[in-house]
Amino acid sequence: MTKNKDLIRRELIGTYIEIIDSKNPAFRGSKGKIINETKNTFTIKTEKGEKKLIKDQIKMLLEEHNKKIEIEGIELIGRSEDRLKK
Repeated sequence: MTKNKDLIRRELIGTYIEIIDSKNPAFRGSKGKIINETKNTFTIKTEKGEKKLIKDQIKMLLEEHNKKIEIEGIELIGRSEDRLKK
């Protein structure tokens, strides 16, 4: 696994995500594709339907170019266009 700080500065819609830890136990192990993002949430499409996840309550693996990147959701709080300015 790799940590990638540049990832927080990009658009994440379409990225595959797996929740490895969550304050809400029902979300642990959830996986799917990010289909929407707001300042504080991700909506992912899973095999069982859509789930809305609160960013500051999750730890996730994002898959990109066959690499898994571990990120705390709190690092992604904010709209994607605002994160570009950081």
